[in-house]
Amino acid sequence: MGKEQGKLVANNKKAYFDFFIDEKYEAGLVLHGTEVKSLRMGKCSIKEAFIRIEQGEAFIYGMNISPYEKGNIFNKDPLRIRKLLFHKSEIYKLAGKLAEKGYTLVPLQVYFKDGKAKMEVGLARGKKLYDKRQDIAKKDQKREAQKEFKIKNL
Repeated sequence: MGKEQGKLVANNKKAYFDFFIDEKYEAGLVLHGTEVKSLRMGKCSIKEAFIRIEQGEAFIYGMNISPYEKGNIFNKDPLRIRKLLFHKSEIYKLAGKLAEKGYTLVPLQVYFKDGKAKMEVGLARGKKLYDKRQDIAKKDQKREAQKEFKIKNL
């Protein structure tokens, strides 16, 4: 998702650290009025969220959209279960992949595209501890290389 397409609301950096992302999908979000206003203000967290497919429909659990300050009685529960809008063929494909061992669906980012709230969902496999250590080592190497490059160019 490019920033020129829409406004990024929430990003899940932890997902890239904990999982190998094999495929990415775009899904619409079913929201109520005050939730959309709260999203536009950037009050959303998807760090602890996960996605399940139940009876041919996709739902996101644990997505926190903070209550809108001026919403009073119209505010919904911040952690309520929300429906995701996929094409039917995508849901069948994802359900088949999830039946395989080790696959899960994780939310990657929430953004607005053409005025509509969208979510990028990743079909992911969990990383083992040694995979995470390799990622940390690569980041450290990259940081050291940039530091040396900066020192040389002064």
